[in-house]
Amino acid sequence: MRTPAFVVRRIGFYTLICAITLFFAVPMLWLASAPFDASPGLGVHWPDWTLDNVRKTLEHPYAMHSMVNSLVICVTTAVGVTAFAALASYALSRVRLPGRDALLYGLLLLSSVVTGTAAMVPIFVMMFQLGLIDSRFGVALVMTGGLLPAAIFILKDFVDAVPKSYEESARVFGASTGQILRDVVLPVARPGMATIMVWAFVNSWGNFLVPFLLIRSIDLQPGAVLMQTLTDEGGSVNLQVLPVFSLLFSIPVVVLYLLVNSRYGFRFHGGIKS
Repeated sequence: MRTPAFVVRRIGFYTLICAITLFFAVPMLWLASAPFDASPGLGVHWPDWTLDNVRKTLEHPYAMHSMVNSLVICVTTAVGVTAFAALASYALSRVRLPGRDALLYGLLLLSSVVTGTAAMVPIFVMMFQLGLIDSRFGVALVMTGGLLPAAIFILKDFVDAVPKSYEESARVFGASTGQILRDVVLPVARPGMATIMVWAFVNSWGNFLVPFLLIRSIDLQPGAVLMQTLTDEGGSVNLQVLPVFSLLFSIPVVVLYLLVNSRYGFRFHGGIKS
């Protein structure tokens, strides 16, 4: 029976849901409308449709080049994290090392406690000594090292789900360890690898601190760093270029998510049972 108290609770619940939805919807509406508004502002209103903002963004000397830099850094990071995590997770899953679980949890704990901000001074010194300052590869290397512990921890569950009987059968027919990893284990763990790849790409795509500290040349800066320099002659935010650039900056992550989700669905479990 619907009492007055029940009705009040339901009204309050749906009001809260609407408020939260509006809170997240307003930035999305601004991102969809401001790039095509002749006089964009910080508020949301029906735009005066124009494509001049798109033209000015495409004519910006560094905007599109920074997107290419972001793609180079993020693809390198995602591939590196996925490849090294696959090798390490297979070794930790199959090889009985003393203190294996302690090592895995220790790496995960250290990667969470020692964040990028706390470790940037020694990282900067190390990269300077290696001659990798102002290098996109150096940025990708640092990001790969920071993301690897969590990636190994996640991917190990997928590798654990592969029955060892499959590997034993492959060994009977003369398969080497590399062939077993490539032809037996990794095909089953593909959903996990896809999840790790998207996760690594997204984390490196929006990373500001690492490329901001390690890259000095503006023509090598990724989009996350260049975005904070998009100002006009008076030093104010350039509201003609920034909305279009923000919209373009969000497209690769959304497209990658949709492609991988349509193929694997981001399943956080193995594909077969023993």
